[in-house]
Amino acid sequence: MIPDLSRIEWMPSPPLVPDDGPISLDLLRRMTLGDSELEREVLAMFSSQAVRLLERLQVLPEDAASVAHTLKGSARAVGALDVADAAEGLEMALRAGDPSDALAWLGTAVAQARAAISDMLGAA
Repeated sequence: MIPDLSRIEWMPSPPLVPDDGPISLDLLRRMTLGDSELEREVLAMFSSQAVRLLERLQVLPEDAASVAHTLKGSARAVGALDVADAAEGLEMALRAGDPSDALAWLGTAVAQARAAISDMLGAA
């Protein structure tokens, strides 16, 4: 017997990976061993560092790929996975010789991560 599909109420499937937003809270907690004070400290340091590195990248220094690589590693360490992906995208775009779109993507990702960090630090 074929089911009557018109009578079934469909609902979306849950995501395969939870979307915490700009900061993966699960990854952050694992990296800080659940120490909430350490979480706050590394988030604040990352937020400051991300701004400094992004400012350096705006002028595309000779070591831009290295700077992007540094930002990628720092972002992964705190769970800022969109920033890490954007920094990796910039690394690849620099190798290809056309970094403008990748730099804009990185700027957006950093702004979103910093806004989330500001909310997180202000909420406690």
